[in-house]
Amino acid sequence: MPTLSVIIITKNEAHDIADCLESVRWADEIIVVDSGSTDSTVSICQAYTDKVTVTNWEGFGVQKNRALAMATCDWVLSIDADERVTPELKMAMQNAINTSRKTVAFSLPRLSSYCGKMIRFGDWRNDRVLRLFKRDTAHFSDSKVHESLQVSGPVESLRTPLIHYAFRDRHEVIAKMQQYSTLGAIQHFQAGKRASHSTAIWHGAWTFIRGYILRCGFLDGAAGLQLALSNAKGCYYRYAKLAMMK
Repeated sequence: MPTLSVIIITKNEAHDIADCLESVRWADEIIVVDSGSTDSTVSICQAYTDKVTVTNWEGFGVQKNRALAMATCDWVLSIDADERVTPELKMAMQNAINTSRKTVAFSLPRLSSYCGKMIRFGDWRNDRVLRLFKRDTAHFSDSKVHESLQVSGPVESLRTPLIHYAFRDRHEVIAKMQQYSTLGAIQHFQAGKRASHSTAIWHGAWTFIRGYILRCGFLDGAAGLQLALSNAKGCYYRYAKLAMMK
C-alpha cells in the first residue's frame, strides 16, 4: 500500500493551520517547515506532528523544497495553511495513488473563497493546481513567489476539489497584495525584466478586463467585482514597484 507525506510551509498561520492539519491528520506523515512564526503556529503544529522545523525564509520555492527533502513516503501532497482536504478528496487521492501505474502526479481542481464567498468565475475559474506526486519524480522551482512543481513523468487530473480559503477579510487582501506584489517585482527584476509606470497601468487594466469581463467575473456579483479590482491593483503594484527598481 503506497504511503503519503503531507508537506506544509507556514509563517504566522495560527488562524488557519489547525483546520488544515485536521483535514490531513489521516496521512502517514505530516511535515511542517516554519519561517519564524511569532504567533502560536509552531505549537499548534507540534500537537499534530513531531516533524516541525523552523528555518529562515528564502522564498516559496526554496521553502517547499526544504519540506520535500524531509519527506519519506512514496507520495507527497503539498498544501498551504489556508487549504483543506475534504473527506471526498481524501478518498479520491487514496484511490488514485493506490491504482496508479505510470502516472507520477495528479492535478487537483481548487475551489477558492474570497472574503467568505466561494468564487466560480473570473481569474479563479477552472483553477487547477499540481500538488499530489511521487516523491522521487518532482521538485519545486526556486521562485520567490508563484513557484511551480517540475514533474518528470505522466500527469493525470482528479475531479474532486481542494478547498481554498484564500482571503478571510479585506485586511488580509491588502496584506497579501503588498507581500506578493513586492516578491513578484523582485523576481521580475532578478530575471532581467524592467517596467515603466505606463506599463504598470496597462497590466493592471488588462488584469481587470480579463478577470471581470472576459472570464465572466461579474457573474460572482459584488465579490467578483472586488476580486477583479484587487487582482488588478496587485498586478499594478507589482509592475509599479518593478519600475522603481534600479
